[in-house]
Formats: sequence, structure tokens, C-alpha cells
Amino acid sequence: MQRILIANRGEIALRVMATARRMGIETVAVYSDADAGSPHVQQADQAYALGGLTSAQSYLDVGKLLAAAKATGADAVHPGYGFLSEDAGFAQAVLEAGLIWIGPPPAAIRQLGSKAAAKQLAKAHDVPCLPGYEGSDQTHERFAAEAERIGYPVMVKAVAGGGGRGMRLVESPAQLQAALVGARSEALAGFGNGDMLVERAVMHPRHVELQIFADTQGHVIHLGERDCSVQRRHQKIIEESPSPAVNADLRERMGACAVALAKAAGYVGAGTVEFLLEGQDFYLMEMNTRLQVEHPVTEALTGLDLVEWQIRVARGEPLPLTQEQVQFHGHAIEVRLCAEDENFQPHTGVVQHFLAPDATSFARSALRFDHALRTGSEVTPYYDAMLGKLIVHAPSRAQAIDQLIHALGQLVVLGLPTNRAFLMQCLNDSVFRQGQALISYLAADAARLQQLLREQQSLAHQQWGVLCAVGQAPGGLACSYAQQRRLRHRDQTQELTLQPASRASWCLETKGGEPVMLQIDELLAHGWRARRAGLTQTVHAVPLGMEEGAAHWHLQAGAVDWLAQDVSYLPPEGASAAGQASELRAPFNGRVVQLQVQAGQQLQVRETAIVIESMKLEHSLGVRADCVVEEVLVAPGQQVTPGQILLRLAPLTKDMARNTGEGQA
Repeated sequence: MQRILIANRGEIALRVMATARRMGIETVAVYSDADAGSPHVQQADQAYALGGLTSAQSYLDVGKLLAAAKATGADAVHPGYGFLSEDAGFAQAVLEAGLIWIGPPPAAIRQLGSKAAAKQLAKAHDVPCLPGYEGSDQTHERFAAEAERIGYPVMVKAVAGGGGRGMRLVESPAQLQAALVGARSEALAGFGNGDMLVERAVMHPRHVELQIFADTQGHVIHLGERDCSVQRRHQKIIEESPSPAVNADLRERMGACAVALAKAAGYVGAGTVEFLLEGQDFYLMEMNTRLQVEHPVTEALTGLDLVEWQIRVARGEPLPLTQEQVQFHGHAIEVRLCAEDENFQPHTGVVQHFLAPDATSFARSALRFDHALRTGSEVTPYYDAMLGKLIVHAPSRAQAIDQLIHALGQLVVLGLPTNRAFLMQCLNDSVFRQGQALISYLAADAARLQQLLREQQSLAHQQWGVLCAVGQAPGGLACSYAQQRRLRHRDQTQELTLQPASRASWCLETKGGEPVMLQIDELLAHGWRARRAGLTQTVHAVPLGMEEGAAHWHLQAGAVDWLAQDVSYLPPEGASAAGQASELRAPFNGRVVQLQVQAGQQLQVRETAIVIESMKLEHSLGVRADCVVEEVLVAPGQQVTPGQILLRLAPLTKDMARNTGEGQA
């Protein structure tokens, strides 16, 4: 194996390149038009343009990928994780082209890639499974009958794919049909396969998975578990090992089942067997026939390089260790940094300012940051919203949590929303710190954590938002004369009087408050080092431009980042709501997959009007008040951008409601 084509992008491609480079193997990057300037393109030995913007036009086009391998003289293909990494057809095509496939055999991918087939194989080898139905009869009547047999609540799942797509919890018969329709639509869009299965729902389990490895000589071992219970929308954001809920005996039992399933499938390479854990009982969820996003957790705990193991196994070499030789040290935690807002909605945009945490400051811990970020990176709507992963390995779980919070506090990503602060809030929450976070954790506690974040943002804005008015970054300092300023964050507007005391200090006066001195000690390229009432703080900031006469800013002070607007030159807000927009706008980039309204239709508060697909998930958009649809401005299949008007709405008057009632009578 001399040259590997990496059929992936971004931080995934960079991760594979790092190991290949250390092993003396050349690498080939492939890229879409949207990724032409990506770091993975620049760091590879060769790069091949696939063309196109979307995944289907580039990273999912098997013909283009094989042409790239031929043109660059690659003799092996590594699929990374995601895209075609679990596509048996791609694996087969690579082998038929005479190339080395760094992954499991196509037959194993095909059998284990179907949740239904994997469950049938597992049952035949005494791997615990939840009661369910995974048959070929896909009619609603059959699912309704099977759900009654199993007993509610049940979970409907797509038999193909993963990542939480095509999955719905159903708590009563009345919810079943809508759940099947929504899950099937999502599965067809994501995986091209709308077949579903249904199984008994475990309401308060953990998500615990076992990393397994197999070679071509028939050896199969496991490398311990990862607890991935902290999830939103069925997608993981925090993973750790060892699990706070798994002891040595449980680890041995789960590991034996994971190994048995892999052996039964004739598996080769890296794979992950995922279980639902409830107390000391566990049940198979699925097996992922690829390297996982969270594999660095296992690497940190074992000191092994799993990509190196993949390459060696693909060469035909035996596993480097036996089960007895595998050792675990300390505790490792990974968090996924995503471009999303506080409501977990994905966002696109440009990273205007980026600073990575300083790995040298972690004396007793090892910090790893897998990413492809830099100032100027563009997050497009064509691919996943994950920006990177931070991993900390420390002697104890408590130390790992503290050091990861510290690392996230040092990280700066400004220009678009991220979940950085929310991750810090989760890590520092007592539920997580005590090891009590279940899959249901964020469903139950996200609103509480988000409220705490909003309170922190409000405080930070009260303390440091004024810097938007007195300092320009980059550039000199403004406000050299007394003036009135108004700064808005969310629905709160702070009114200040600024009296200059010197070139870089001001006396701040608020209505009913005591005067406070603000001193700028250092003007940074993107922010300030400032003092206020004896407190010194570094505040990072980028201007986001002007909108409707207001200057918009994105600021970060330690654990908090927030959006602020300088509305000093706008008319003061009126007391009435007459001027409020009567529109439904797109909150992010996406594609309209369902249009559930027409002009003249009346809607009730929170009633779904439009469903948008973005970042592989479907999002229902509802209205904020009772209203009537005046005009529909989009159509199914249409791409939309953030802020685009989708519907024009009018308030629902008493006369309208009365007329509707008369018509029904």
C-alpha cells in the first residue's frame, strides 16, 4: 500500500492523513467545488477535483471517486466515516477496480448495515435484542398490529443508515401513522431506503457502544465501551470512556456479545456495536460498519491508533494485540463542536475569527482537537454541521471534565452560532458530573440549561456589550465625546450615557445605576482587553455588518458568547406590536420538503406550516400566533436561505374566527 485515496472531506480526511503520513504512505484528497480551499485539499500529497457542490454531485459519486483513484495512481481507498463508508456497493466497486478497500467486506456491510438483518443475526447468536418487528410487510396495518403486540411506547426506525435519522418515538396508536410517514420520508432522503422496523421503546436507557476490531485471520477483540448518552435529536454531542455505569463484569458481557456478532458476520476491520443499557441489562441497537466519529475517545484510553490498525488489517496483517493485552488508562471525554444555535438548529456562514485552545497549557491532561477550522472557513449548507471534536484524556473523570471545560473556554469561533457554550453548560451540570446522564437527559434538561445560558448572556451583555459602541476592532477607538447609546441583546435594550475620561476610558451611566469606569487596556485584532469596576476581561468580537440600520456584533467573554446590536441611531421601540413582522422566515439554509398550508388557510399558534430539510434532518416550522396565511412564497423542493420569507401572515381577527365557526355549523 503506497498511496491512499481518502473518500471524505474536512477533519475526517485530515485525521486519516495524519496516520498515513506517519506510516510513510502518500495521500490523495478529493474535493467538491465548495471545498476547493479546504485544509484537507492543501495538506494531501495530491488532490483531485470531483466537481459539484452537493454530496450527491461529489463525495457520493462512486464513478468520480474511482476515476480519481485511477488518475492519481492510488492503490487503496479509505472511506473515512460518513458518506460512503457503510455502502456495500462502493466497497465492492473499489475491490473490483483492483484497489485495496480499507474497511469491512461488502457482505458484512450489507448484512450488518440493515438493522433488521443485524437483529436477526444477533438473535441467532444469543445477543440480547428488544422485542420488535423487522419484516418485509411494510404496511401501516402490519405496523399497527405489531405495535399493539409489542406494547406502547414503541420506537420506529429506518432499517438503513444511522445518525438518528428516520427514528421516531411513538407513545400511543394515534401517533403511529404520522411517525411512520415522517421517519420514512427522512430515511428515503438520507439513505434511499424507506423500510422501517418497530421495537419496544426503552424510555430511560443509556447509549453504550463497544469498539471492536477484527483481522483476516479470524481474530476479533473489543477495545472497551464508550458512553454516548448525551444526545440531541438522536445525535451524539458528548462521548466518554469508560462509562460511569459499566463495571468490569458488565464490560466483559457486553464485549463478548459484540465480538460474537462480529464473528458471526465474518467481519474485518473497525466496527462499533451499539447497545441500549438499562441497569445491568443491555439490548442491541445496531452495528456501525465503519470507524466512528468518537473513535478518539478509545484511542486516548488505550494509547492505540485505530486508523493505523485499519491500514494494517487491510494489508492482511494480524491484530497487534490480543484481548488480554488491551489496557485502559484514565478517562477520556469528547465533545462535538457544531454550527448550530441554542435550539439545535444548524447554521451556515463564515468563521470570521478562530482561536484554538493552547494544548501546552494542559499539564496533567492530553488535549486533542480534530478539526479543519481556520479564520475564513465557510460552513456551507451542503454537508454536516459538525465543525470538529475536542478530546481530553486525564487521570480521572473529574479532571477530564474540568480540563475539557477549560479547553472550550479558550476556544474562539465567531461569525456564526456554535454549541460551544452549551457543551460547557452540559459538562458542568450536576447531572452529567455525577454520571447520571441518560439518553433522555437533554430532552428533560435542555430547556433548563438553555435558560441558564440566556441568563449568562444577559449578564455578559450588561457588562461588556458597551464595547461595541466605544471600540472598533480592528482599528482605533471611537466615542471621544459624550453621547447616548442603546445596545440590544434579544428583547432587552440597554441605554447608556458615555462620558470620556481619557482616550481609552469612559464613565458609563445607566438610568438608576451608579456610574462605572470602563478602561480598555489593549485593543486586539478582534476584540479588547478591558476593565470594568475592577474586573478585567478579554472580550473577543467581530462585526457582522449592518441590518435595518443596526450594527450587529458577535461577542465572546470566556464561557459565554452572544449577539448584540447597536441600535443607537434607530427610533426607540414603540409600545405596540403593530410594527412587528407578520411573516414566517427560514431560520437556516435548507430545502422545503413539505408545504402544509395554502393562501387563506387559518393556523393556530405553534401549528406546523412548513417542513424544511437541513443538515440531513427535517425541521417543522410553526407559527407564533393564531393567524391566516395571506401569501405562500415557496414551493416543495425549493432551496431557501436564512431570513428568506416563506409565508406572509395576517392576525386572525374575531370576525374571521366567527365566520369559520359559522361555516362549520
